[in-house]
Amino acid sequence: MRIALLTYSTRPRGGVVHTFALAEALVELGAEVTVWTLGRGELFRPVGVPVRVVEFPEIPGETVGARILRSIAALREAFTPDAYDVVHAQDCISANAVDRCVRTIHHLDQFTTPELAACHERAIVRPYAHVCVSAAVAAEVRAGWGLAPVVIPNGVDAARFAAATPAREHGEYLLSVGGIEPRKGSLDLLEAYALIRARIPQLRLVIAGGETLFDYRDYRAAWETRAAALNVTPEVLGPVPHDELPGLVAGAAAFAFPSTKEGFGLAAMEALAAGVPVVVRDLPVLREVFGAAVGYGSDPSALAEALFQAIKEPDAARRGRGERLAAAHTWDAAARRHLEFYAALR
Repeated sequence: MRIALLTYSTRPRGGVVHTFALAEALVELGAEVTVWTLGRGELFRPVGVPVRVVEFPEIPGETVGARILRSIAALREAFTPDAYDVVHAQDCISANAVDRCVRTIHHLDQFTTPELAACHERAIVRPYAHVCVSAAVAAEVRAGWGLAPVVIPNGVDAARFAAATPAREHGEYLLSVGGIEPRKGSLDLLEAYALIRARIPQLRLVIAGGETLFDYRDYRAAWETRAAALNVTPEVLGPVPHDELPGLVAGAAAFAFPSTKEGFGLAAMEALAAGVPVVVRDLPVLREVFGAAVGYGSDPSALAEALFQAIKEPDAARRGRGERLAAAHTWDAAARRHLEFYAALR
């Protein structure tokens, strides 16, 4: 079986990390897999599968809508669908770039940019089969479009995070991974951090990640204005090198995951693997995935209280649940489920 996995970037983001890890696990099981991706800078880590990188230079001043359309056109022009038995798109851009594909819907979004809204809709209705990484997202797809996705949870490279040497250069810190953007709940995180710092003055807020296609400059400006008003100075690292991320995660006093919309929560699961207490926003999908292994908060005050308790009164039983949960989500299991899914399509 010749399989093509398609993604939109060479930089780390949840869906991109998922694509390359799944590809490697499929190859370990004997599948013939090629990853196709748009080249947005250097590939974030070495990978053990063939990768076809489609050149995609930056154009200064390009609008989001124009970038989306150019992304779709570039991947469509380069991709060779007849070379594969299964074409599996991992995002709306790659699903729009091919005429026939399987699609993993990691989460659902609501866009106001016309090109993005159309891209999102086509990437749901046009594929002939669908995968979701959680039952909650599958239920949204079923309710909104009458489709019946197969649920295959993410894998996690738990051993990589469990073995990490904790970073020490940031002092005592609260960590969030995912950058500064509306979906990541960044403004709520600021508010929560300000409340915690009043009780733990030495605690720092470190934010890593942030690779995205979208233009969040206005949101970032509002975030910076609010940080100044709250008299807090978070440390914003941007994308962190692949080899440095586990240590950064393992060294955190707690991991904050206040996203307003998620499909699974891979970064939070990696933190559990590292033995770090995690607090997430109280969403049905995160209740499904994490259960009693994490703390929950529905607003900045509740998030702050849960994070304070996680830092000052660590729960050993919860930590054990988290480590076992992360270890149970293997990429090998995810790959086997995908191969069964592909075989059923033929």
